[in-house]
Amino acid sequence: MTTVGLLRPEGHPEDDYRRIETLLDSDIRVDSVVYAGPGADPGQLAAGAERLRLASTDAVVWASASATFAQGREAAGEQARSLALAAGIPASSTAIGFTHAVRAVGASRVVVAGAYPEEVAGAVVRFLEAAGVEVVGERRAYGGLSLPELVRAADDPRAEAVLVPDTAVPTVAQVPEAEAAVGKPVLTGTLVTVWEGLRLAERHGAWADELGALFVRRSPRDVWEPGE
Repeated sequence: MTTVGLLRPEGHPEDDYRRIETLLDSDIRVDSVVYAGPGADPGQLAAGAERLRLASTDAVVWASASATFAQGREAAGEQARSLALAAGIPASSTAIGFTHAVRAVGASRVVVAGAYPEEVAGAVVRFLEAAGVEVVGERRAYGGLSLPELVRAADDPRAEAVLVPDTAVPTVAQVPEAEAAVGKPVLTGTLVTVWEGLRLAERHGAWADELGALFVRRSPRDVWEPGE
């Protein structure tokens, strides 16, 4: 059994995580500790990580894209290390997960789409670029677009993947349709958060056709190893 533990802001829907858990192997679980969002002080996060460790989780991920991108890359790394030390298990965040997931699908140029305000969208772009990911476009869209509509509107022919970082809205059910609409990987906040937890837990090879390019079946030589 591999269990991914999430530090999830209050009000963020759990449905996507349950769907991912259902579609992946039967011995993968996704557990959550909910905290009062949208921000969280370090002590609150550390206490939540400790609760997840006591529940026998294998890794913990701070599942809030806006909060983790807004920290900046250096601070996000320090926060992840602090959580890992406090809980005694590997730790990361949604923002850090995106830098790994982009590489895992073979992309280096991306577009970013979502309904974030300008300052948050700018933080996402800066975080990715600091990690060596080229952002060739950024679109803020409102008005309740479906995921396929959003990624189609945001897509750029130069981009090798479309990123939809928001963890506060459900996206998983529409990922296959969205990828078909643009013909390239679509990485969403909830998908990347769980994938990052599995990466930390060294659970390689978890796949499901219904979860898009990030969870396609790969041969052993195609699996990215931590530290590469």
